[in-house]
Amino acid sequence: MIRLPHGPMRRLMWNQCAEDQSKSSILTARCATSRRQGRGLSGLSSEAPRSPLTETLSHRHRAAHPVTTFNLNPDTSQLASAKRERQPACVSPAVRSHSAEKMSKDAEKKSEKIMDMESKVLWYPDSKRNTRMDTFRKQVNGRYGLNLVNYHELYQWSVDCYPDFWGEVWRFCGVVSSKPYEEVVDFTKRISDVPEWFKGARLNYAENLLKHGDQDKVAIYAATEANDEIVKVTFGELRRDVALFAAAMRKMGLQTGDRVVGYLPNGIHAVEAMLAAASIGAIWSSTSVDFGVNGVLDRFSQIQPKLIFSVAAVVYNGKTHDHMEKLTSVVKGLPDLKKVVVIPYARSKQDTDLSKIPNSVLIDDFLASGRGEADQLPQLEFEQLPFNHPLFIMYSSGTTGAPKCMVHSAGGTLIQHLKEHILHGNMTSSDVIIYYTTTGWMMWNWLVSALAVGASVVLYDGSPLMPTANVLWNLTDQLGITILGTGAKWLSVLQERNLKPAETHNLQSLHTILSTGSPLKPLSYDYVYRCIKSNVLLGSISGGTDIVSCFMGQNPTVPVYRGEIQTRNLGIAVEAWGLDGKPVWGESGELVCLKPIPCQPTHFWNDDNGSKYHKAYFSAYPGVWAHGDYCKINPKTGGVVMLGRSDGTLNPNGVRFGSSEIYNIVEAFEEVTDSLCVPQYNADGEERVILFLKMAPGSPFHSDLVAKIKGAIRKALSAKHIPALLLETRDIPYTISGKKVEVAVKQVIAGREVAQRGAFSNPDSLDLYKNIPELQNY
Repeated sequence: MIRLPHGPMRRLMWNQCAEDQSKSSILTARCATSRRQGRGLSGLSSEAPRSPLTETLSHRHRAAHPVTTFNLNPDTSQLASAKRERQPACVSPAVRSHSAEKMSKDAEKKSEKIMDMESKVLWYPDSKRNTRMDTFRKQVNGRYGLNLVNYHELYQWSVDCYPDFWGEVWRFCGVVSSKPYEEVVDFTKRISDVPEWFKGARLNYAENLLKHGDQDKVAIYAATEANDEIVKVTFGELRRDVALFAAAMRKMGLQTGDRVVGYLPNGIHAVEAMLAAASIGAIWSSTSVDFGVNGVLDRFSQIQPKLIFSVAAVVYNGKTHDHMEKLTSVVKGLPDLKKVVVIPYARSKQDTDLSKIPNSVLIDDFLASGRGEADQLPQLEFEQLPFNHPLFIMYSSGTTGAPKCMVHSAGGTLIQHLKEHILHGNMTSSDVIIYYTTTGWMMWNWLVSALAVGASVVLYDGSPLMPTANVLWNLTDQLGITILGTGAKWLSVLQERNLKPAETHNLQSLHTILSTGSPLKPLSYDYVYRCIKSNVLLGSISGGTDIVSCFMGQNPTVPVYRGEIQTRNLGIAVEAWGLDGKPVWGESGELVCLKPIPCQPTHFWNDDNGSKYHKAYFSAYPGVWAHGDYCKINPKTGGVVMLGRSDGTLNPNGVRFGSSEIYNIVEAFEEVTDSLCVPQYNADGEERVILFLKMAPGSPFHSDLVAKIKGAIRKALSAKHIPALLLETRDIPYTISGKKVEVAVKQVIAGREVAQRGAFSNPDSLDLYKNIPELQNY
């Protein structure tokens, strides 16, 4: 299979498209003509010859255990022949020819630089099982006259001809709209142009989540640390409650485009308020209750909300925490608020004093205002809005400056989440999914979208280690959870505590475990398959708040390799690029996305000319999205390894590498419970690497351990990767959403203050890195 051009040649293709509109129109027309005539995009029948790479993929796909291999060094003459036989109609011939020749030369150069680790298969897909991904691939083959025989061929088609792909996702996933779209996307636009998607369509996000036909089916299970009771809400009850919320919002004068915010725990009220806001065309934004006042105001004050939902108290880690004092301070900092709705959560109505909060009302009184005459329940009405209408405002971490306010569209969020749940997650209405998250993390938005599939969503509020560290496994057996998602850190904690759910729980219903938030260590893969469940699909997924979804993740049709994310996701043209703007395979590179995606932000709030948006993503490589992460794509497996933030990239002695490469080695030592790897610079701009170690209880920091760690790094990587200094620390800073923060520590050791402390779960830990004697006079 001939791939699209890379690096500068790929940008050349897009520049040519922009300069020559008529040529682009012809290319787009050829795609449409192929569809009408029942041919493939090359105009050939499904029996057309395939390249040696495609044959290899096809052969392995049909094997009982389909281990897929990418051949980066094919025979050049055969490749050239295949190039003439199977030119995709989406690319201009001149660019395609140049690129194919360039690729084969690059492949020869890189063939000896492939990932040196032997990828160990930990899970195989059932070759007899027909997944929804397989069904979709066959539907694409039938509609376009293609012969895509496996996931990797489907992926390549999805990024080569992404307008056709996203149109197929719309149909396959059953997007509900009151008006059809006229055009999927303008094929001549680049990702940096932020093109309009599904022009002409009218739809509503909430309507798509509440469309399930069986009104008696459980939509939400809500569990808390505070008590053993599990509250169930059916789809019928959810529609009724959302209608009440929406009617009350309209009654107070909220209109399309107004901002509604939640300072809420992960519970039913948060879902209902969000869906109600979406139903009337308002824009929803939320933060976790563990955010401090400054962290909340850093976010909400930028978007001028008119309505806020919050709670009187919260329970976490066995303790009840008053929330009213924080809420009072937050309300004072939001002058545009028209109403404050307080839920007597973890506290009785009688003990909830609203006297200090202006325009405040208890939740029951607010909802009562939505009832009609004679206490009549309102009808649920869905505003029909453009695909690109704003749905969510999400925030960057805010660890080094004011958080950026990313605006995500209703249609883009919906279709991307449907793709991930249905195709990549193989989800059906019979699934029960939990993701351990707060309302301030994008995984909450992603989790709730599973309602659009008709699946049951489990919400859990509290510590994942209370009342016992088995609480989520208890819920799995009790509710028949089929998909369980968590942060990589939680799995590490379970491993440290030597928990073995495989021995203490049934877990029969569980078919998928998902992990994100930080790179999943190879040792965690071993732990899951050894101590949790041997035949579960362990899906490490990675993306970000920036796209409110994933660039890469789980896949039911390919194997799970130790330490690797399974695949790049459909329709997402992801590569790893070097500093020269060329793709690298089997080596560390900047994670880039080359083509438009419907889930990219439509804009940043308060960024009228788009300068902040373009600086954030398009300053490194003009016209190409640079995500700010370092990654490595394994050309043998198609898997991806995340290597940490590229703004924290280490480059001592001219060797660039990501911090996760060090973490994977260091944290395999049982004496080390956590670590942090950051650069330090002297006045001449020279760089050295500092590795901080947080020791396990009872394990002393000593010179023998330092020598062992240095030896392990030298053996696994090289002598140039060894940090200049290894120092002990009592704590390591994390964001509230559980992400290790390197950049802030880099600032502290350079003598600069970190002003945005509200984003940290343990902000005092930053002070441990001030004025360290060993770091002075460098």
